[in-house]
Amino acid sequence: MIALAVLGLALLATTARAQDMMRDLDLTSPAMVSAEMSRQEVEATLAKASAGAPADLTGKRLSGLDLSGLDLTNAILRAARLNKTKLVGARLDGAILDQAWLLDADLTRASLKGAHLFASQMARARLDDADLTGARITADLSGASLVGASIADAHLGADMRNQSMGLMRAVLRSANLARLNARNADLSRVDLEFASLKAADLTGASLRNAQLGGADLTGTTIIDADFDGADLTSARLIAPIGLDRARNFDKAKNRERLIRQ
Repeated sequence: MIALAVLGLALLATTARAQDMMRDLDLTSPAMVSAEMSRQEVEATLAKASAGAPADLTGKRLSGLDLSGLDLTNAILRAARLNKTKLVGARLDGAILDQAWLLDADLTRASLKGAHLFASQMARARLDDADLTGARITADLSGASLVGASIADAHLGADMRNQSMGLMRAVLRSANLARLNARNADLSRVDLEFASLKAADLTGASLRNAQLGGADLTGTTIIDADFDGADLTSARLIAPIGLDRARNFDKAKNRERLIRQ
């Protein structure tokens, strides 16, 4: 428990590096790659859970397990290690995954409606066709795949009223977001540099002050999307749908550096 507390403090360090939590950590250590429970033991824990007392797996080492198809609704997985864990088709609606480690995890077709992902480490995670509708996400999803996923009504942007730890927002650098449903999502100040948003639906999304440098917006629907302050340096804006109905596009930064063809 002492080690877990120390790790928790490290994860919550102040400064602009608040989301760079992998620095100085040995990602090959047993604490990061091993499991202290079997699938059967996880299932037993879930079986004992109730609406008033959800399953509590705080800090548990579950890396590499196959937990596909499990119902983890409202489960508490704060600071849990789920690196390379298979959660294909799992149900994590309302789950608490704050500060959890999900490096290279497979959440294909998983449901995470209303889930909490604060300061979660999800680099290269696979969330193709996953449903994150209404989720609160300030995770590092660099290089992740969310092809066909939904983040409709989700909150990924920085809450500027609560930034004592430095800028906490979702990071989706170089992520594959093709055909992403981001209708009405809050993507303000989100890092989307070099992300692929081909054929994504950004209808009504807030991209205020978002970083879109090098992003691919080919065929993206941007009706009512708010571009106020968004950085479009070298972004590919080819055959967008609804450009004439985008909001504050004239207030976006570096529009002259857009790639239009």
